[in-house]
Amino acid sequence: MHRLTPPYRAHLGFFLAFLLSVQALCVCHAQAQNTAALSSSDYPNRPIRLITPAPPGGSTDLLARIIGPRLSQSLKTPVVVDNRGGGGGVLAAEMTAHASPDGYTLLMAYSSHTTNVSLNPKANYRAVDDFQPVIHVTSAPLLLVTNANLPFNSAQDLVNYGKDNPGKLNFSSAGNGSGGHMAVELFKYMTKTNAQHIPYKGMGPSMVDLIAGNVQASFAGIVPVQPLLKAGRVRALCITASKRLSSLPNLPTISESGIPGYEVVTWYGILAPAHTPKKIIMQLNSEIKNILKQPSIEQRLSQEGASVIASTPEDFEQTLRQETQKWGTVVKATGARLD
Repeated sequence: MHRLTPPYRAHLGFFLAFLLSVQALCVCHAQAQNTAALSSSDYPNRPIRLITPAPPGGSTDLLARIIGPRLSQSLKTPVVVDNRGGGGGVLAAEMTAHASPDGYTLLMAYSSHTTNVSLNPKANYRAVDDFQPVIHVTSAPLLLVTNANLPFNSAQDLVNYGKDNPGKLNFSSAGNGSGGHMAVELFKYMTKTNAQHIPYKGMGPSMVDLIAGNVQASFAGIVPVQPLLKAGRVRALCITASKRLSSLPNLPTISESGIPGYEVVTWYGILAPAHTPKKIIMQLNSEIKNILKQPSIEQRLSQEGASVIASTPEDFEQTLRQETQKWGTVVKATGARLD
């Protein structure tokens, strides 16, 4: 019998080790597939955590607490709202991105999810690729409002004033990275207007200074502004949606008001970690869509100035990609910062 020389024995040893490694990998892969299949087939069998990137009381928390209990009833398992404010949504997004992709960790995301990746260099997540979109829940436009005593009656009046008085036009917002802040940056970008953004710690202080005349204009949510409009303390010039609202039919869009193509909507949606099984995603989408289509829920959200979207996961992914690209371009062009 021919005996192998030492070099050939070494080669044979390496070859056998390689085969064993490949076999081990195949076994692990098969086990992972079986585990995923099992977790999908009996989902859900334990509590689901709905991480909310805001403290209790705001619009994001409100949506989570509308959806959470009803989803718990339909899935017959607890859905726990976990408020994780911090970093303008960065903390909650990172927690979700790094969670196990098994359907038991979800994120109640909102617009800052797609702006943070451009505005905040500390954001350690990718807005789309690190997540599995579940459903686009709602969208809501902003109102462009001014102090009622100022002589502005249209968005174009603000543009003209800003160009005639460089550096004197200023906008307040609820804070850096907020929807109002990004609306200001898009306004500056599309009109080439020299305007200053002044961030406040919340919409309340922002409106107080607008009423006092310390700032001239603001992009604000419909709900907090409504009482001020009725009292005649502020004047609404237009809305930031692409179409007029049925609740405010006489208020033009900003696109109609001399800035064609301008649109800013605050969106809310639910995301899961990337690689969450498709079966689980579709189950969640179906259950949440049924909740959002309930007349009482649609009416309640309409009163909050929001429109129910209830999209497919694929449509929501497209929205996320478009928003990320849009705001990345605006931030780069304007040099917008969080500080």
